[in-house]
Amino acid sequence: MPTMNEKGEEIKTKLQGLRKALRVMHAGVVEETILPEVEDVRAAIADLESLLKLMEDKENKKSK
Repeated sequence: MPTMNEKGEEIKTKLQGLRKALRVMHAGVVEETILPEVEDVRAAIADLESLLKLMEDKENKKSK
């Protein structure tokens, strides 16, 4: 079972990766006026959902 520090690092790493991916998508939309690929958007949504799950798990453990 991962420790709080390990979960914190996992969340931080996922957020950094998601931030980078969203910046690339944003640059494509703003600078090149192209929409991101559907797969890229779905991957970003999946990352957000996994982060939410990690944070909810962390929150549930704190309340116990």
